[in-house]
Amino acid sequence: MLQAQVFLWAYILLFFPASIVAQGLGANWGVIASHPLDPKIVVNILKDNGIKKVKLFHAEHDILTALSGTDIEVMVGIPNHSLESLSEKYSVAQAWVKANITAYMGKKGVNFKYVAVGNEPFLAAYNGTYNNLTLPAMKNILKALNEAGVGKDIKVSTPLNGDVYITPTYKPSDGIFRHDLADIMNGICEFLHKNNAAFIVNIYPFLNLYQNPGFPEPYAFFDNDDSNSMDDHGVKYRSVLDANIDTLVAALKVSNFSDIPIIVGEVGWPTDGNIYATTKNAKKFYNGLLKRMTKNEGTPLRPKQYPDVYMFSLLDEDLKSIDPGMFERHWGIFSFDGQPKFPLDLSGKGQNKRLVGGKNVTYMEKQWCVYSKAASNQKDLAVKVAWACNNTDCTTLVPGASCSGMGIDMNASVAFNMYYQMANQTKAACDFEGLAKIVKRDPSNGTCRFPIMIKTIQTTSNSSASAPKSSRSSTFSSSTSHSPFQTHSPSPSSSPFHSPLLIFQIFVGIFTIWFV
Repeated sequence: MLQAQVFLWAYILLFFPASIVAQGLGANWGVIASHPLDPKIVVNILKDNGIKKVKLFHAEHDILTALSGTDIEVMVGIPNHSLESLSEKYSVAQAWVKANITAYMGKKGVNFKYVAVGNEPFLAAYNGTYNNLTLPAMKNILKALNEAGVGKDIKVSTPLNGDVYITPTYKPSDGIFRHDLADIMNGICEFLHKNNAAFIVNIYPFLNLYQNPGFPEPYAFFDNDDSNSMDDHGVKYRSVLDANIDTLVAALKVSNFSDIPIIVGEVGWPTDGNIYATTKNAKKFYNGLLKRMTKNEGTPLRPKQYPDVYMFSLLDEDLKSIDPGMFERHWGIFSFDGQPKFPLDLSGKGQNKRLVGGKNVTYMEKQWCVYSKAASNQKDLAVKVAWACNNTDCTTLVPGASCSGMGIDMNASVAFNMYYQMANQTKAACDFEGLAKIVKRDPSNGTCRFPIMIKTIQTTSNSSASAPKSSRSSTFSSSTSHSPFQTHSPSPSSSPFHSPLLIFQIFVGIFTIWFV
């Protein structure tokens, strides 16, 4: 009997996943970080939590190698800056496919499912730069995939921002594509339809709340009552995500492409850097989303099947642009070191389960850099803190964030420690002309956590067609339509730290108030 029980448990462990997740759930994996987590550890996080789909913003050798042989479905991206060369020269597309797809295929290779050509290339903020490059690039990539014999198994699409469609009446059923993109979207949809590929759209309910004063907070989440719903000819929408999806469904129908499947390529909720960006709200949002996915009832205009959804994001990224907001570096359901931020049941059943964090993560020494009250030059403190924040991540200090309102000592210590940790704990990085000192006791207090940096490896890109280390960073796009849906608008950036004057003004202002 004992042997039979042992055999049964061994069978369960071998043949059943460690965690059950909602059908169609995936995660975005970005690497805009000063200390990226070892890809092998990240892949184990995916496996341990039962996440079987991952979306990458560009091809990196170490990441693709770590994904090899795992059966995790991979959507690999091509950055916008590559669209021109890919659209003009088929040989560039051939080289990209050879370097980033076929080189990783085989019996124990990467399970590629999609190539995502560009990332939100039709944003109004881009002023049409990529409008006539995206579809030709998509066609060349598909041609190269077909030539390599993998075009039937690997689909080609392009992730688009929700600003490509509008609704003149605010009602989802009146959704149409933006007038200036009508011909382009018709071509994109025709390509997707012909090749049985999905329309990929990025949607951010958090930004509706963040950007629009007076936006009903419950409508950004799920399961709210009729007092915070939208009525569309008798149909009640109780979440802006469902309304946004159906606006796209309506736009596709108007364009005679009502059967194109939809993938939500990015959706999530940040956990810091803004009054609405909290772990409590993130947990509430994801629990509602996962419950909707598990029910699989679809949306009013496309019932019976909810779209596949890729959470944004798997990990925090401390070098992302803060142009959209201070929350931008805190989208992960895991912190930068692969540890879960809050309990989350990925199955959608609402159980208070803890995610499985990264294992065998190597940290630097247990020491921190904090403000020294004993220093003689206290009058320079505001300037030194501002300088530190211009050169590190101080997004936890802004009003409403996890370290805000804790006094001058804590705020200075947060700034100094973040600079020190991101500088690999070098002794010179904890000086600030005597205003800082190294301590061995963790100065974390309440919601304000003082991290210790991890030891890291540098990932490598595969080809000149791969992106620099960026994913979705950076500016806002304000829709010119009468649409209630405002979504994220990334743009490239030359520097990992942004708006230094803004950060300087924020912290000099804060310290001036304190000292006065």
